[in-house]
Amino acid sequence: MSGQRVLGINGLGRIGKLTLWHHLGRDDFDRFVVNTGREVGTSLDSVIQYIVKDSTYGLLHRWLGGLRASRDCRVVDEGRGILSIQGREVRILREARNPKDIPWRDNGVSLVVDCTGRFVDQHAEADSPGGALRGHLAAGARAVIQSAPFKSRQKSAPDPDDAIMMIYGINHHRFEPGRHTVVSGGSCTTTALAHMMRPLLERDLTRRMITAGMSTVHSITPSQPVLDAVPDSGAKDMRKARAGLSNIVLTSTGAAKALEQVLPEISRIGFMADSVRIPTSTVSLIILNITFQSGMDGEGRPLIDRDAINAIYRDASLGEAAGLVRYSEEQNVSSDVQGEDAAVVIEAVETHTRTGFVDVVLPADGSERTESIPVTHVKIFGWYDNEMGSYTHRLGELTSYIASTL
Repeated sequence: MSGQRVLGINGLGRIGKLTLWHHLGRDDFDRFVVNTGREVGTSLDSVIQYIVKDSTYGLLHRWLGGLRASRDCRVVDEGRGILSIQGREVRILREARNPKDIPWRDNGVSLVVDCTGRFVDQHAEADSPGGALRGHLAAGARAVIQSAPFKSRQKSAPDPDDAIMMIYGINHHRFEPGRHTVVSGGSCTTTALAHMMRPLLERDLTRRMITAGMSTVHSITPSQPVLDAVPDSGAKDMRKARAGLSNIVLTSTGAAKALEQVLPEISRIGFMADSVRIPTSTVSLIILNITFQSGMDGEGRPLIDRDAINAIYRDASLGEAAGLVRYSEEQNVSSDVQGEDAAVVIEAVETHTRTGFVDVVLPADGSERTESIPVTHVKIFGWYDNEMGSYTHRLGELTSYIASTL
């Protein structure tokens, strides 16, 4: 076992399961240790059936190898929790739910991806009641990545020096081995939004943003009930307890706040964000609205127009954001993007711009004068497969990158 590359995964929900799928499709880890924290079904065969089948993405072996691929999954040792899945060893741990009690050290795990969504406080100590992200470090891991944004109970406290939020392709190169031990992989919406914003922030033409806002039309998530449910104790938003398959639900998102942690220049812009949950299984849509201080050419035409915005994304998709931003001039619907391996797919046919003038009163030599400033409002649409294609693939690339540095 010595010298093997081992990845630990805590939690086997949507992101935990798809994280395993992602890394089974790569050659970065030799074996996997997955903690469910409890028994699943009646035996390890129940675990296998859950892992290899998916109502959204189909069968694992076909996802890995295509229609002609064959299934290769079996129980190797029921007592020790060892499976063989498509030629890789996967050990299932079923006892400890508190991160500090999971035997990562005994299983040779140095890097853990926590996909439970429960342990999100970057300040919480390893022995905190109910468990904490740092418990993985106490249990033997050298670093832990959580598949959610940080959410500290210490509202105004700065991040600890060893904690950092990272999105692959945006700021993952900031990872410092030996310093950073607690990492947030952000959220699906933050990932897509960051890849929509970065090309604009890196061009002189579009760097002067006045305001920005976005709405995400977002697929349901496991946090929503199938039928109306009694709200949790202390719940402030009654809509989150309503049936996810029967309703369009207005809710909030922390994507704009999280975006500031990976693209700090966003903090100077008045950025607003909200979310609309809809009853589809995956693929979401960001509707991004930005107002720019614009210039005019010699013939009085705005420099920022539909063609200019689309050219920025087309160039980015072929250049610095290749493989991360996909530029499309087709007319897509959500199912066309399911499984698409891109942080975001720009729906270029729907890019819109409108330029107007704002009268600004300026002081000059003790008197006031009015100047008309051209401003351009831009609306950009970006698809993202919030489960696998956009988020889990980027989280997986971040995981592999960090593993290569440890």
